[in-house]
Amino acid sequence: MIIVTGGAGFIGSNLVAGLNKAGYDEILIVDSFCNSDKFRNLRGLRFSDVLDKSLFRERLELGFMDGKKVRAIFHQGACSDTLNSDGNYMMDNNYRYSREMLDFALSGGIPFFYASSASVYGSGTKGFREVPECEFPLNLYAFSKHLFDCHVRKILPTCGSQVVGLRYFNVFGPQEVHKGRMASMVFHAFHQINRTGKVKLFEGSGGYAPGAQSRDFLFVQDAVKVNLFFFENPAKSGIFNCGTGSSRTFSSLGEAVIAAMKRGSIEYIPFPDDLANKYQSFTEADLDKLGKAGYTGSFVPLEEAVGLYVDALSERGGYLFGEGY
Repeated sequence: MIIVTGGAGFIGSNLVAGLNKAGYDEILIVDSFCNSDKFRNLRGLRFSDVLDKSLFRERLELGFMDGKKVRAIFHQGACSDTLNSDGNYMMDNNYRYSREMLDFALSGGIPFFYASSASVYGSGTKGFREVPECEFPLNLYAFSKHLFDCHVRKILPTCGSQVVGLRYFNVFGPQEVHKGRMASMVFHAFHQINRTGKVKLFEGSGGYAPGAQSRDFLFVQDAVKVNLFFFENPAKSGIFNCGTGSSRTFSSLGEAVIAAMKRGSIEYIPFPDDLANKYQSFTEADLDKLGKAGYTGSFVPLEEAVGLYVDALSERGGYLFGEGY
């Protein structure tokens, strides 16, 4: 059995699809279905069971999972709303839950792969290398991810089984419909063009010209490939960046959506006050450590990835599968 927490979510459900493609279908999906639309992400996937996150945590605490034959744990479950102001909820979901999962994995010698975040780098003024000197989170979400990374970094030298943290940069692609305001810029741009014919991008901020803020945009299929690389290489442990290594402006992203849809234009809007001092204007993954781990896979170019995603949005509502798949 393989456990995928957050398995009905964005990256989690894509990961289940990747595992299916690799021949694995004995998969336990752990998730919360308070957002009932997440069931749509499970259509077309092969798995053995689904369990509510709260019940799963209860079973962990009571020892009901002890002795189960678990081949690997992909811990993707977390509160990903970076603007959520409930500190107790954020810390419980992103830090305490992660520690519970890690303790269970280590007690059974189970390979453990978890979702970290490039948000731990904060403004990025000191670079994007997987070292403490580059890390300074700007919001509670980033802090919760950073806190768990610090715990992993502390215990990693004594771990008796594989532990891998992947610092996802700006991931986009199918299966993120349920994310609402936290969905990717590609998702929002597609719907903005359909509604108004315009892509809305932020005006200049932090010394950047309008639309010149830039991020390392990663197609979700590539995030899955990196996860599976480590799954297939059990001797590799550590915390690694998961991005393309190339930063692209939001204007270029908007233009890629316009090109894929063959219509639309860009409109610049005021920068939101609630994002002041909490916004990463530039990100770019340093892939040196990932390369030294042996990963040689290429990354889907931005324009191609946007085109594939726009096709999914147009033909299947943004999902991996549609009727008749």
